Amino acid sequence: MRILLTVHQFFPQYAAGTETLTRSVARELMARGHEVRILAGFPAQQAMADKDRCDEYDFEGIHVYRFHHAYTTMAGQSTKIELGYDNRLAAAYFERIVQGFQPDIVHFFHLNRLGTRLITLAAQAKIPAFYTPTDFWAVCPTAQLLLPNGRLCQGPNVLGGNCVKHFAQSAQQGSGAKLAQWLPVPLINFIVRLTRADVLPAYPQRAEVNAMSSRLDVNVARLNQLTKIIAPNRFMCDLLMKHGVQSHRIVQSAFGVDVTENEKTVERTQARQPLRVGFIGTLAQHKGCHVLIEGFKSLPPGRAILKIYGNPTEFPDYAVALKHLAGEEPAIEFCGVFPNAHMAQVLSDLDVLVVPSLWYENTPLVLISAQASSCPVLASNFPGISDVIQDGVNGLLFKPGDAADLTRQLTRLIAEEGLTGRLAAHARPPRSTADYVDALIAIWSAG
Repeated sequence: MRILLTVHQFFPQYAAGTETLTRSVARELMARGHEVRILAGFPAQQAMADKDRCDEYDFEGIHVYRFHHAYTTMAGQSTKIELGYDNRLAAAYFERIVQGFQPDIVHFFHLNRLGTRLITLAAQAKIPAFYTPTDFWAVCPTAQLLLPNGRLCQGPNVLGGNCVKHFAQSAQQGSGAKLAQWLPVPLINFIVRLTRADVLPAYPQRAEVNAMSSRLDVNVARLNQLTKIIAPNRFMCDLLMKHGVQSHRIVQSAFGVDVTENEKTVERTQARQPLRVGFIGTLAQHKGCHVLIEGFKSLPPGRAILKIYGNPTEFPDYAVALKHLAGEEPAIEFCGVFPNAHMAQVLSDLDVLVVPSLWYENTPLVLISAQASSCPVLASNFPGISDVIQDGVNGLLFKPGDAADLTRQLTRLIAEEGLTGRLAAHARPPRSTADYVDALIAIWSAG
């Protein structure tokens, strides 16, 4: 089969969970004799002419079409919100790719920067189209279901007024942001309703308000054109149905990861002294590394060391803040990034992996890799995480954002003899990429 995959960004510049999943699936399909190509977004920084926003390259034998996205006028479209979820230039590029490659299957692993219009185009071309939601982007403009103050969000309301408020707080400066902060959501909903009815005089952000208010309706209508949606957990299934996705389109199927022999044969009996604690992930606010540093610094000196793996250049302000928070603490080391092929080696050097996320997460792949290495996990107690980690069985959970509760659980790992060994012994063997691809092919074939 000829199979086209899409993702919001891709290797070699971007190597987080969704990108790794997309690459692993592509490689497995190619090993089985299928012809696979990838359409990837790319966060362009420099100004470009429309004709220069599309290029191609090869990565590990995979042919990649790349769309250089930016929140600037392109193809006559200037609304920033719309450029993210309904990009006409990206859609035109997708059409050209489909006409040239003529895929038998299109599978969307992410649609940010490309837009959900691609789903409609696939349906019009009568190509079976599928979607794996690796985060909450289809429903939530931030993809994280987080409010500006860090609190959890339940998703857009009917008119999207709460999302308009969030956007105004984030995009405006000075008095505009303060005004948005204090305006109640019911009042913003009223303004949105009048804006959509075209009864208000023109105002500067009118197009953005309309685009934000329409975002959920447009995306859900297009999701309901898909052949199937392969959701990784119950939480994602419920979220999509809550916001209008038809239940018969949704299939639950957990992610798979590549498991090497090294990962399978790691044996852990007890924690080392000092306890070797690790963080592996994106150095971004919602990943909660600052909570880990705060909790770690409350441990008695000399009882543990902390290794932080992540790219400091993706969110440089946050990375600088983390180093400032760590201060001169000699037990905290910032280790940068490593090739994904070295995951088993890095995990074997840890006694516990900490996943201190501040958002609902969606079964992060590093969690599954840790289980493959029998590495105990200490993680925020969110649905996508607790589906994999059972508190006190194969890991420990703590209250999200609570540094003191994190410290309490780290102290248990240090003090309770044999605890890390017991947790490691109950690690759940993860699903392999091969098994995951078997499931995808079965879903594609069933249609």
